[in-house]
Amino acid sequence: MTTVLVTGAGGYIGSVLVPKLLNQGYKVKALDRFYFGEDKLPHHENLKLIKDDSRRIREEYFADVDAVIDLVAISNDPSGELFQDATYQINHISRVATAHMAKKLGVKRYILPSSCSIYGFVDKNITVNETSPTNPLTTYAKANEKAEQGILPLADDNFTVVVMRQATIYGYSPRMRFDLAINGMTLGAWKNGVIPLMRDGTQWRPMLHVQDTTDVMILLLTADHDKINGQIFNVGSDKNNYQLGPLAEEIAAALPIDVKIDWYGDPDHRSYRVSFDKIENTLGWKAKWTAAEGAKEIYDALITGKLDQMEQSITLKWYNELIKWHQIIKNVEMYGGIIEI
Repeated sequence: MTTVLVTGAGGYIGSVLVPKLLNQGYKVKALDRFYFGEDKLPHHENLKLIKDDSRRIREEYFADVDAVIDLVAISNDPSGELFQDATYQINHISRVATAHMAKKLGVKRYILPSSCSIYGFVDKNITVNETSPTNPLTTYAKANEKAEQGILPLADDNFTVVVMRQATIYGYSPRMRFDLAINGMTLGAWKNGVIPLMRDGTQWRPMLHVQDTTDVMILLLTADHDKINGQIFNVGSDKNNYQLGPLAEEIAAALPIDVKIDWYGDPDHRSYRVSFDKIENTLGWKAKWTAAEGAKEIYDALITGKLDQMEQSITLKWYNELIKWHQIIKNVEMYGGIIEI
């Protein structure tokens, strides 16, 4: 039985990936700070929770580990800009350190989930592929690129390294996020019949369902070494390459309610249209989900009460809430407690 160490295991993608790994017979070591709670992962005899920070990862965590999926990250642009130092420490430095430690301790395979956001801004007439120049515009994107650059050279005959440049993720997760494009649009439509959309709607953005990206992670655990080692794969699909204006219209049309689009803010200068030919041709993988299907999935979960708009679902808001309460508790705690000491 293969043992997989998953960092960031309690997050939006990790809380979908870990149950899927367990269901397919893997043992999982789930490392996370669990900012969003440990209840997002199931109880399972083959799951070991490791409550720690990836910046302090220990050699003992790699005992009997066959593969690492290094999901840990400060996970969006607003959080990355507010916590720039931490974003570089976690998204770049800690992941490079984890890859080095994994190789040193005999782990056979390392998967780095990176982001298509490193393409930044691309002329609307150009479709980028894995060999195209990158142009990261945000701290989050720059840290991902540095992680790629620090980790890919570690690949050799005994240590398989592969990078996934993921499109923007969407879809239902136990650790739900509504600060992602499709998820946020669907929440706005459900809540008040309005899809909030940053101007001007012509920007291109590839999308990827969380079920699809976790399927790729599991595929890469067993994919032929010679096909993936030292390689970068854009992960997504051409049918999920969207301009944001038409994307909002598609979501509005897919939902069983009247929805209008509410424009806000200055034009978003991130725009990139991406080719996914390499992963389809090399590994035979194709995305299963569309944006409309993902929006209906989230809408149904909201209608049935399976999902609600928890404060935790806006990542930056929750980080700030934790920081606020950390300071409050530090100010009143004495002798290891508050009321009871």
